[in-house]
Amino acid sequence: MDIDLMVTSFPKLLAATVVTLKLLSASLFFGLFLGLLFAILRLNKNIFINKFAYGYSYVFRGTPLLVQIFIIYFGLGQIEYLRSTFLWIILKEPYWCAIIAFTLNTGAYTSEILRSAFQTIKPGIIEAGKSLGISNKIIFYKIQIPIAIRQSLPAYGNEIILMMKGTSLASTVTLMDLTGVAKYIISTTFKPIEVFIVAGGIYLFMTFIIHNVIKYLEKKYSFQQ
Repeated sequence: MDIDLMVTSFPKLLAATVVTLKLLSASLFFGLFLGLLFAILRLNKNIFINKFAYGYSYVFRGTPLLVQIFIIYFGLGQIEYLRSTFLWIILKEPYWCAIIAFTLNTGAYTSEILRSAFQTIKPGIIEAGKSLGISNKIIFYKIQIPIAIRQSLPAYGNEIILMMKGTSLASTVTLMDLTGVAKYIISTTFKPIEVFIVAGGIYLFMTFIIHNVIKYLEKKYSFQQ
């Protein structure tokens, strides 16, 4: 075991963690809004809207994230029309392609998490709001959404951790995130065990932080319906 290599590679891997956190933050931010939108569409009584939202969720939950990244980065770049539009400014950059893939993927899982949370809200709570003369719009935004978010915290916490680990796939499209830098160090030192132990330790520490933050939020905002 080369301890010196582990010590010298740690600062480089730690610096690369910034890219990983940027990918994670952007994907979760856009994915949360996308997930909320499709969760609402999934609850719509219109069969066409409902099936459209279900189709999106089914496709992105049913295919590997790696395949989605490759299709967006390599596949869309093969379409000549896109190269002549403003979209090419985004699609030619691996960073933005990775964020798009991660956003679409986490948005699909988030939509199902939020949909399930909406369905656990007891009808009595909504009826109580209506009896007080509160409009359906205010009930939805001020009562249903906050309750659904609180109810979905445990499941969404798992999704954040899974997405954090999923960002390691960004290295497949040349991004130098935590895993990308680890692969580069390995290619020059030919010592994968030491480098991956350090990289794995950083991932584990980030998981520890996320887990405890979600656990704190669960405890702080817990309530009985």
